[in-house]
Amino acid sequence: MLVLASGSPRRVDLLGQVGVVPSEIDPADLDETPGRRETPRAYAARMARSKAHAVAQRHPTCYVLAADTVVAAGRRILDKPADAREARQRLEMLSGRRHCVYGGVCLVAPDGRAAERLVQTSVRFKRLHDVEIAGYVAGGEWQGKAGGYAIQGAAAAFVPWINGSYTNVVGLPLTETLALLDGMGVPRPPVGAASA
Repeated sequence: MLVLASGSPRRVDLLGQVGVVPSEIDPADLDETPGRRETPRAYAARMARSKAHAVAQRHPTCYVLAADTVVAAGRRILDKPADAREARQRLEMLSGRRHCVYGGVCLVAPDGRAAERLVQTSVRFKRLHDVEIAGYVAGGEWQGKAGGYAIQGAAAAFVPWINGSYTNVVGLPLTETLALLDGMGVPRPPVGAASA
């Protein structure tokens, strides 16, 4: 059995695209405050690891998969905006520049073995006009999104360039996640079998 330690519908959808359906979804409930001077890379890896091990304690006979997505402008972590004002600030900060998206993934086996991956994707936003920012914020797509945007939604119009895993920016680096599952021997259908 595979437990997904995340309540993100995007992660469920991404796994479903490659035929992986968790038997249970059990989000970890942890303090997600970054440590003092903690880099975005280290934070993404730590949160994925902490979530996986916390949920594994509740499901000792299952494989537990956890992930964390961190959007960063330099060393600054751009978490989920609390309101429209913060969403506008995020977009203004990302406008016309590159930023990084770090995806931490951790898989814990029933015997206690754990494996991790950390994936980095670079994303460049075009320079955004005030009317574009206002329209995007008014649409509400930013809600619950790290960095205040969803690349798989309307914000795709803001991104002329990406280097690295697209699915990492959406919420789960699929190639690396499947490699973890295969490496631990988690049974899954061949990619494409679900849609055949």
